[in-house]
Formats: sequence, C-alpha cells, structure tokens
Amino acid sequence: MELSFKHQLGLVCVILFFPALCNCQEYIGPVDDYWNPIGACGFGEYGKTVNNGIVAAVSEPLWRDGAGCGTCYQVCCKLQCCDEKGVYVVVSDAQGDRRNSSLTLSPGALSILVHNKPGCANRIKHDMGDIVIKRVPCRYPGNIKLRVQESSKNPGYFAVVILDVNGIRDITAVEMWLKSQQRWEPLRRSYGAVFDFANPPSGEILLRFKAGFWKQAKIPANWKPGATYDTKVQIPGTYYK
Repeated sequence: MELSFKHQLGLVCVILFFPALCNCQEYIGPVDDYWNPIGACGFGEYGKTVNNGIVAAVSEPLWRDGAGCGTCYQVCCKLQCCDEKGVYVVVSDAQGDRRNSSLTLSPGALSILVHNKPGCANRIKHDMGDIVIKRVPCRYPGNIKLRVQESSKNPGYFAVVILDVNGIRDITAVEMWLKSQQRWEPLRRSYGAVFDFANPPSGEILLRFKAGFWKQAKIPANWKPGATYDTKVQIPGTYYK
C-alpha cells in the first residue's frame, strides 16, 4: 500500500564540502521504522525543536562517532518539482543500521524540499533524482550552550552536551579543569554528542572544548540535571577541522 506523504522520509547519498551531483539508490520509507529526533545524539527535547524540526539523521561518514551531531547541511534536488533553494537541515540523530544512504531527511525537511508534493517525493524514490548535499556553516541564534544531561548527579556524575556551535566545526574534545591538581582532564565521549566525567570536583565547573581551537565556559556550582547554561561565547567563521 502506498504510504501517505507525512509518513515518508527521503534517504539521499552525500558529497561533502562542494556541490556536485551523485546518482545513488534512493529510499523512502515509514518514519516510525527508524526516525527518532531525540535519539542517538543525546539532544533530548532539543532534538525536536532545533531548526524548527527541520532536521536529519546520518550514518558514516557523516556520523563521525557522534561528532556529526549538530552539524548543518544544505540538501538540494535537481528535479523541477523540487524547491530550487533546497532545504537547510541540522543533524539530530543517527540512522542506525540503514547503510544504503548517508543522510535521512525528517518529514518536515522532505516536505520543504519537494514543496509538500507527494508525487515529487515519489519521483525522488523511483526516478533516482539527482541530489546535491553540501555541508554549510551552522547559523544558530545566540551563544553556544551547555546542556547538562538528566543522567547527571550533583555531586557524583556529570554529563554534558555542547549545543548551537556556529560555522563548520566539530566538537572534537571536551576537558574539565581540576583545580586541586592544576591540570585539564579529558571528558569521555559517552555517546553521540554526550561527554561525561565521573566524580567531578565540587563547586563551579570550568570546561574547555575544542572546535578547531579551544574555548572555555563555566557552569555554576549549583548545576542541575536537565538544565541548559549559556556560555556567553560563540565561534565565528566557517573554519573546519
């Protein structure tokens, strides 16, 4: 039975960093089979609302062990029925075991790409329409934010996600300052975009994170699980490393 448009997704192949065409096997399937906007990145409810829900899930090589979380892409389609501007998406999840494509559009993103036309979505599926995907600078409003995961406990265990990093940058490392030992200690990438640390020091937490270069941010001593803290910093430019 043919699926309704609102229960379809588009899977597309990916070429990074420069616009070029790629012809690959297309797939459109039911959303509930594998789509989870709050899933593998550890974004929680943020994963439902970031970029107004115009998001995507990725597999390798875009997943990069979770470093791909929060990165941004412009997805365009060469079919005449598609929006010529394409759609700007934020990565909020992993594709799991599906490997026939590197990127999955959410229903809202696919709707924008094909002007909400089910027939156009079917053409992408059956005609293997030319798809162009390019990594682009993220344009989040405001500053970089630190979201303390609900699994954290003060004191005892600290887990954090770094959100809203502008430009074309991956968060490749996060470290915590241990004042008693006068040194930086790396946090573990637990999964997706989540970094954690067992038995963090009491009091204010000083973090630094690497996105091409190091940036520092503080979390107050009375930090709470589930809370989000504004770092009051942002990273300009489009440097990628």
